[in-house]
Amino acid sequence: MIKTRFGLLLLVSITLGISAKAQQTDTLKKDTIKIDTAQINKYRIDSRRNAIPTRVRPVLLQRAQVPFTMLDYKINYWKKTITFGLNFSQSAFSNNYSAGGVNAVALGTNFIYHTEYNKAPFSYVSELNLQYGVSKNKDQGKRKTNDRIYFDNKLASQLSKHWYIFGSLTFESQFDKGFNYNYTDPTTGQVLDRALISNFMSPGYLTESVGFEYKPAPYFDLRLGTGTAKQTFVLNKKIIQYQPDNYGVDSLHTVRNDLAFQLVALFDKDIMKNVHLNTRYALFIPYGQSLAYITHRVDMVLAARVNRLISVTINGTLLYDKNTSRDVQATEGLALGMLYRFP
Repeated sequence: MIKTRFGLLLLVSITLGISAKAQQTDTLKKDTIKIDTAQINKYRIDSRRNAIPTRVRPVLLQRAQVPFTMLDYKINYWKKTITFGLNFSQSAFSNNYSAGGVNAVALGTNFIYHTEYNKAPFSYVSELNLQYGVSKNKDQGKRKTNDRIYFDNKLASQLSKHWYIFGSLTFESQFDKGFNYNYTDPTTGQVLDRALISNFMSPGYLTESVGFEYKPAPYFDLRLGTGTAKQTFVLNKKIIQYQPDNYGVDSLHTVRNDLAFQLVALFDKDIMKNVHLNTRYALFIPYGQSLAYITHRVDMVLAARVNRLISVTINGTLLYDKNTSRDVQATEGLALGMLYRFP
């Protein structure tokens, strides 16, 4: 009996649990649907009831003139640079200095003005190079260490990408008198303290050239002067006494004219950081003369910049000109000083 009641009670409990679970599931699902529908309907009703009235107006676009100022830009076809260098050295010794020495003061200056004009197909290049240096040793007079005037002008017209036709005018001379010290007169054997061998326009050179120019890069320039005329001036007649060749000028005249072929090669570039190399080679072949009178000249300036103002400069010249000397001539200088370039 007890078992029968317990079984019936268990069966009723299971039946009621299943029924309650099913009822709960259906009620939740039905209520969720009602709530969602009610919220949506309420939103629709409220949105219609609370809508703000709007009026659509057409947008009209009209053209308007806005004043503005034109930019006044001008192309500058000129490029100009100025380089100024100043070198100074001094040494002093006491009278009883055992190693010996001579008190000395030396001063050297260098001024370069370079200007370019480039407007295709024409170009114009002008360079003025002035150099002068003196030294003064104890018990000796002033002596030159450097002296040069160089003025070059070139006008060119472009023919192709790298070739131009050009015309140039070049002037070269020096500022001051030049002497040969401890000179021995070959005719009398007399030894002179100094002998005058050069001066301003003694010699002086004026060269006109027309030809073709090859310029493959901004730092390299090769001129082929097929038609070149050169005038050599010796205006000081006293020079011939100690300069028998008189720079190729006849003793009865002050000017000599030559027609020749001229080749000029220029290299001007920074070869490494803060190191600049400027080299100029000139070949002069006079027409109607022996090959022995071919002139070669190399000018080189190597400048290494220490800082904005201080630099070390090495300059040198190698020259072979039978009208001035039968042997190769050379000069070299090393200087530490101030070098300023603008801009």
